Amino acid sequence: MSSNETPRGPVDSSRVPRYAGPATFARLPRLDEVGTADVAVVGVPFDSGVSYRPGARFGGNAIREASRLLRPYNPAQDASPFALAQVADGGDIAVNPFNINEAVETIEAAADDLLGTGARLMTLGGDHTIALPLLRSVAKKHGPVALLHFDAHLDTWDTYFGAEYTHGTPFRRAVEEGILDTEALSHVGTRGPLYGKQDLTDDEKMGFGIVTSADVYRRGADEVADQLRQRIGDRPLYISIDIDCLDPAHAPGTGTPEAGGMTSRELLEILRGLASCNLVSADVVEVAPAYDHAEITSVAASHTAYELTTIMSRQIAAAREENEGK
Repeated sequence: MSSNETPRGPVDSSRVPRYAGPATFARLPRLDEVGTADVAVVGVPFDSGVSYRPGARFGGNAIREASRLLRPYNPAQDASPFALAQVADGGDIAVNPFNINEAVETIEAAADDLLGTGARLMTLGGDHTIALPLLRSVAKKHGPVALLHFDAHLDTWDTYFGAEYTHGTPFRRAVEEGILDTEALSHVGTRGPLYGKQDLTDDEKMGFGIVTSADVYRRGADEVADQLRQRIGDRPLYISIDIDCLDPAHAPGTGTPEAGGMTSRELLEILRGLASCNLVSADVVEVAPAYDHAEITSVAASHTAYELTTIMSRQIAAAREENEGK
């Protein structure tokens, strides 16, 4: 798309009430309605990798429903993301709920196809197992990527009940497979009890830095964002956000809640502070609407995806202008 072409944006809420019509993300057009997109929002309704409460398979559609209230101008980033780039809802990647290995392969293949069109991905989970195939696909295009992992948990454990693919193991597998840049890995928002101190030792050996939820509270969002920017530099960046990085007061609808988490305001402010980073794709996972109250979790997740989409749209528009100016 050239700078002279106008992206197709959301349904006009002055003509069609927000609660009417299909619940695409932010009421944007479907991918098949626009042909190609700069940012494809896709769902992965899969939660067979969870270790406690199930239900994240319904997370993507819950986020879409909550996103009906998102508006086209983002004042926090002074940008209209859906006018800067073509963002479209690519629907769901349908995967086998009874075979985790097959599901992982299906997600990777579907992500390959979407990234092959030139789109960046904004993926709505689903449980955190899906991050591994998404990272595999992104790394095929960009090489090993920097990773910011927002989560209450490390997700670098080895196996659960002998299974190597679960929502607690994706980033150990990613390190083992060489698809992450181990000079630029960080967890953000971690907290709560662990199986033992060895968990932290193993995690550090993989190259991860840790910013706990207590660190965010004490240092503040601006200082944390600055620290993360310095660690990432200009590397291609993937951001993976488990909604349980938020305190259960802000995100009760999730499978493995932990007390003492970040506020939704802190999460959004940190993300806004990363706007200069080279964000190549992202995911928001582990929204389990059966445990939610008044859509608190889904609303937080929809705004989180909105900020990430805005960052990508701004960067796409800036790159397009630069290329057309040469």
